[in-house]
Amino acid sequence: MVVQDLAQLEGFTEHCMGDGSLTIQDAYTGDLLSDVMGNAPAESVLITIQAHKNTVAVASLAGIRALVICNNRSIPSDMLQAAKDEGIAIFTTAETQFEASCRIAAALGRINAGKA
Repeated sequence: MVVQDLAQLEGFTEHCMGDGSLTIQDAYTGDLLSDVMGNAPAESVLITIQAHKNTVAVASLAGIRALVICNNRSIPSDMLQAAKDEGIAIFTTAETQFEASCRIAAALGRINAGKA
């Protein structure tokens, strides 16, 4: 999948695209930014509730290509500007981190979410 595919997922709202053609190989769900920095794989999407510019800084250091901010959290203007500056996509969703993680895992072909 590529970054712009996240915009097609139901319930995801795009705030900043970055380079939509970049490949996403994996995903990581977490809120403790030191854990994300040490464990999130490069070329991934981060699913989190941390809606502040430090999340963008960690994403940049870890090689994360997109952020999905869950639980209807708003994106502050300084976070949005940092993401634009770093070329990192930001999406929001009303879904919980679990729901968003399942949806992204299915899009990555990792699970068959919702299928018996």
